[in-house]
Amino acid sequence: MTESVPQQSRQSAADEWLRTLPCRIGQIFVDRTAEGAFALRHRDDVNREDLAVYRDAEAAVAIAQYDDAGVYRPLKTAPNLRHGWSLMLADVTAVRVALDLFYPGRIPAYVAWRRGTLKTTPLRETLERQTGMYRVTAKITDEQANELVGSFCRSDGGCLRTIRWDRDIQGAPPSTLLPETKFDPAHDQMGKGEPVIPLLCQEPCNLLVAEARKVVKGSAE
Repeated sequence: MTESVPQQSRQSAADEWLRTLPCRIGQIFVDRTAEGAFALRHRDDVNREDLAVYRDAEAAVAIAQYDDAGVYRPLKTAPNLRHGWSLMLADVTAVRVALDLFYPGRIPAYVAWRRGTLKTTPLRETLERQTGMYRVTAKITDEQANELVGSFCRSDGGCLRTIRWDRDIQGAPPSTLLPETKFDPAHDQMGKGEPVIPLLCQEPCNLLVAEARKVVKGSAE
């Protein structure tokens, strides 16, 4: 989780990178048109001219909801954002709204990291505070956790976030099956080798916790 920062400071820090365009965040390419509007599109669609055009930041909700095959996307930072759209926005405020809909919570996390105030939570701490049906996740072994994180969190087909948390308070890596680049904010998790604004992951997500439950329950059965 991140520390609370004044709204004005949070906005100015988030806007800083928009002064140098084009830029990239996750699978999204951000640029400005000749008329001065902000243009967002899929990074794979930069040179396409047959895109469906939207002019409301709220359109990001529908764009991000399903992948190219029409399958629901429960994890918004998965590398399966659908193609074929262009979001034309009038100002920075609209861009912030759209990006928060595409990648919830990632701009505040980035701002906190830039300020040196990003707080991280180890996997073990996250699992040990679970209650109810998820309490059993605390029983996952280190070997099981290593395999789970290595598979679920991988950038290729898993999640584009850059992991900042450890496995435990001793600082053990989340998974030895992930490359070192998975923990490097300077690395383009899309594998394109381009400058990017990282999608930082400060604590294990609810979907990973749900998968941990499956692993533990499966081993018990």
